Amino acid sequence: MFTYPRFLPAAVLAASIAAGFPAIAQDEPTASTVVATVGKTEITLGHMLALKSGLPPNYDQLPDEVLFKGILDQLVQQTLLMQIVEDDPSTLTRLMIENERRALLASEAIRGVMDLPINEEDLQALYAEKYANQDPETEYHAAHILVKTEDEAKDIITQLGDGAEFGELAKTLSTGPSGPSGGDLGWFGPGVMVESFFDAAAALEPGQVSEPVETQFGWHVIKMIETRARDIPTVDDVRQELEEALRQELFDELLAQRESETTIDRSGADGINRAIIKGTDILEN
Repeated sequence: MFTYPRFLPAAVLAASIAAGFPAIAQDEPTASTVVATVGKTEITLGHMLALKSGLPPNYDQLPDEVLFKGILDQLVQQTLLMQIVEDDPSTLTRLMIENERRALLASEAIRGVMDLPINEEDLQALYAEKYANQDPETEYHAAHILVKTEDEAKDIITQLGDGAEFGELAKTLSTGPSGPSGGDLGWFGPGVMVESFFDAAAALEPGQVSEPVETQFGWHVIKMIETRARDIPTVDDVRQELEEALRQELFDELLAQRESETTIDRSGADGINRAIIKGTDILEN
């Protein structure tokens, strides 16, 4: 993405103040107030504030005069350099500028949606749909021993039947990272483990050991230690998540509306070798 030159270092800014800083005679400055001209190019207070809005928060620690002069100097220097190629920029630079403008305006539209107030009734309805009317999710605390072959897994089950201790076998035989801790996997719920592993574990009662279970990692012998019902979160616990989901819905609706109202023709891309997207040679022609 197109980026502007880095902001002047604080040390340079501090040194520059020694030359003096003339006050700008403006009673009520606005965003359109011209603070400098470089040739025929005007730099406004709005330009300065826009540049400042993209700076890290630590720049607020600088004295006002230093920060003001530094930003103005930055814009003057950028304008001087811009004017060298302004009338005849390279194809790549011109296209990057157009894409940057596209991205900035799109971000403005997104920000407008993200700043909309959320209807509390909609939030409560989404909470009821996702949480309040659902049964508590079961979580599982299990351990496993991971080996390379099914025969090894069967031999472990035989040893367990003969009285061997699961954790000790895991420490000596398991090839998984949990082996040193006795194979303990801690608590987990749906979607955390590989599906075949989770299904086998969830079918066990506390204290029960599984038959050999195959995954892409090898063969597992699983022991269920305990289970519990995960508490349903309160609406305040998940308020931010719900607000983000509702704003995403608003954004999706906005985009769908724009697409339905606008003629979009992608036929120009037909027949173009997709591999062209990985090179920039065409920009140099």
